[in-house]
Amino acid sequence: MWISQDWKDYELLDASDGERLERWGKYILIRPDPQVIWKNARHHRLWTKADAGYRRSSSGGGAWSENKLPESWTVSYRDMTFRIKPMGFKHTGLFPEQAANWDWFSRLIREAGRPIRVLNLFAYTGGATVAAAKAGASVCHVDAAKGMVAAAKENAALSGLSDAPIRYIVDDCVKFVEREIRRGNTYDGIIMDPPSYGRGPTGEVWKIEDSVDALVSLTAKVLSQSPLFFLLSSYTTGLSPSAMRYITEMRLGGKFGGKSEANELGLTVTQSGSALPCGGSVRHVF
Repeated sequence: MWISQDWKDYELLDASDGERLERWGKYILIRPDPQVIWKNARHHRLWTKADAGYRRSSSGGGAWSENKLPESWTVSYRDMTFRIKPMGFKHTGLFPEQAANWDWFSRLIREAGRPIRVLNLFAYTGGATVAAAKAGASVCHVDAAKGMVAAAKENAALSGLSDAPIRYIVDDCVKFVEREIRRGNTYDGIIMDPPSYGRGPTGEVWKIEDSVDALVSLTAKVLSQSPLFFLLSSYTTGLSPSAMRYITEMRLGGKFGGKSEANELGLTVTQSGSALPCGGSVRHVF
């Protein structure tokens, strides 16, 4: 399991009966997590002192209850700063387990000894964009949600990257890649964290299990002649890291060479010392 041990502003304090107890800076949150299938005693004192908890509704969705949080605040990881803002669907605007991937590709970028162009697809609020830019890459950040792209710009500014070579695109990721292929644009590193389920601009249904192979095949067409890395992540429990590795080895290894490595991402639970699984990734180095 790939685990980031270097967070100071985030801590997974405990996990029990479908919920996480977390510290985000100085604020304590309780959030649902379907991976927490065990029911251990909740000995941690902060279970009863959380600043807010996200409670699901029996009719669907949910809401933050007992909310004593500001509208937003910031947390830092290494030399990066991110805006935390609890959203309507339990999210906070950041996935801390992805820091293990940030560290991995940042080292590759710094050690490349040449300019690196990175394409970040389904880029959300820009955690990976900020990390790649901090490492010295120029980045193309693509997400279909205008609000998420605006949040990514703010995170870059908070991290001292207002003038960094980052291009922000609000667009459907597949359609953008198709246009990049026609334009002949290429990238040395590709990062993607596609959603598990969604609908396209004309109502077509997206399911990652049905689409990820075609997505990797398509995106491979914008790799440069001397690519550096390819990173694919997923939070879909039915899509194993090993299945994603099989796809990258077929679609990337045959043409470009290199090697894929797959694993779960995780966060260490302070109370137990064990790691909570938080999705998976496959890393391909050329």
